[in-house]
Amino acid sequence: MARTAHIKRTTKETQIALRLNLDGRGKADIATGIPFFDHMLDLVTRHGGFDLTLKAAGDLAVDQHHTIEDVGIALGQAVDSALGNKRGINRAGYFLMPMDETLAVAAIDFGGRPFCVIKANFSSKRVGDFQTELVEDFFQGFAQTARANVHLRLLYGRSSHHQVEALFKAFARALRFGVSRDRRLRRVLPSTKELL
Repeated sequence: MARTAHIKRTTKETQIALRLNLDGRGKADIATGIPFFDHMLDLVTRHGGFDLTLKAAGDLAVDQHHTIEDVGIALGQAVDSALGNKRGINRAGYFLMPMDETLAVAAIDFGGRPFCVIKANFSSKRVGDFQTELVEDFFQGFAQTARANVHLRLLYGRSSHHQVEALFKAFARALRFGVSRDRRLRRVLPSTKELL
């Protein structure tokens, strides 16, 4: 059965159209109006092994916040929808991602209770046109609507570009494992509560 989702999110501040295939080949077609953010989402797609088409138009003349947070919300909704009843998934995943002088770790659990913790001190407030403080807004939005625990930690690094990129890559790899299916347990819900 295909694990896909189509999400449309329209507010006064943003218009987002998103298509996700969890069992894709890492293909991306992304346009948010924020080039560095597009690059990060492309990394998530490639390292996560998903196919993602995403078009977002936001009030960038005001700020990047609404666009970045709402994309996180829409992507979380898409992952939650594509997972369906969650039977047979690994449910949790983690990854330790090196990127040159930088090291980041991510852990994710699709246990049904949203929570997000990020520990990261970035070297600068911007990477190109991207405001680094909005990394947390993206992942908070994702965690809420994916109904997942998302924990991210930047262990060390010098380049703010590498710091943000390592976090997104670690997240993608943890996500990839968490949503992957275990053929031996394909009919089993990965919870002793029998509820996710």
